[in-house]
Amino acid sequence: MTRVRAHEEADFREFVLARSHALRRTAYLLCGDWHQAEDIVQTALTRLYMAWRRVSRRDSIEGYVRQIIFRAYVDERRRGWSRRESPSDDLPDLPADEPGMAEERMVIFRALAKVPRRQRAVLVLRFWEDLRVEETAAVLGCSEGTVKSQTSRGLATLRALLGTPENGFEPTVHPVVHRERS
Repeated sequence: MTRVRAHEEADFREFVLARSHALRRTAYLLCGDWHQAEDIVQTALTRLYMAWRRVSRRDSIEGYVRQIIFRAYVDERRRGWSRRESPSDDLPDLPADEPGMAEERMVIFRALAKVPRRQRAVLVLRFWEDLRVEETAAVLGCSEGTVKSQTSRGLATLRALLGTPENGFEPTVHPVVHRERS
């Protein structure tokens, strides 16, 4: 049994090393705060560790972890104001993949932070995590129709935010948005 346990822990460590950065980015896109994203991912990884023996036999550990992250995010939002930190408008500097991309990315992140949280969750899962409608519905625990309507509303909100200079966004910067798949 010791060897099995050590093997499972090694598999868990390998998963965490391979996916923790991407999980933090996903959590950040949901909540808009790197510290809160780190807390959400830590909570998710703790819950995953507790269920690793059962979950590691599944086909989709990724889907299970995304669901934990989303639920941890929702749980964090439901806590009383006295237990929550207030989010900041200041975003940390992020390395850019290409010249000029950092500025565009920051503009999009600021706009995404202003999208209502349910719509933001759908947009992150659909376009950042590249999940299909049915996968997103499973993670969020809602119908496919809800995912489609929240996607449509979220994209409209995001486009409106990115196109209005009074909101502090440059109207010439537009995100590359995937075409909706059903």
